This record gives sequence, C-alpha cells and structure tokens, in this order.
Amino acid sequence: MNTIEHRVMELEAKVAFQDETIEILNDEIKVHQQMLAKMKRQTELLAEKLKEAQTSPSMMSNMPEPPPPHY
Repeated sequence: MNTIEHRVMELEAKVAFQDETIEILNDEIKVHQQMLAKMKRQTELLAEKLKEAQTSPSMMSNMPEPPPPHY
C-alpha cells in the first residue's frame, strides 16, 4: 500500500469517528433540550400557582391576623 492510500484510509477512519461522535453529541443535545423544556414548563406552572396563591383570598383567611401595632 502506498503512502497516499494509507493517508486516505486514515482520513476516512477519522471522518467515520467524527461522524459517530457528532451523532452521539446530537442525541445528547436532544435529551438536554427535552429536559430543559420540561423544567421550563414546571417553572411556569409553579409561577402560576404562586401567583394564584398570592391573589387568592382563601389563603389569607386561613392565616391568623397579627394584632395591631398599638397592642
């Protein structure tokens, strides 16, 4: 095998390895994007619940009212 054929084979092996690596990394990015989307939705739901709790009068009625400052 001459030098050029050897170099071409090495380059083909490197390209194949890089293609595999890129595919693995792409799959990992997809998983992370799904996780981020799920966490974003959970954060939005928590924010909605917090907003509802702050504006809900029933939540305030369960808490005892503190005495006025002059007592």
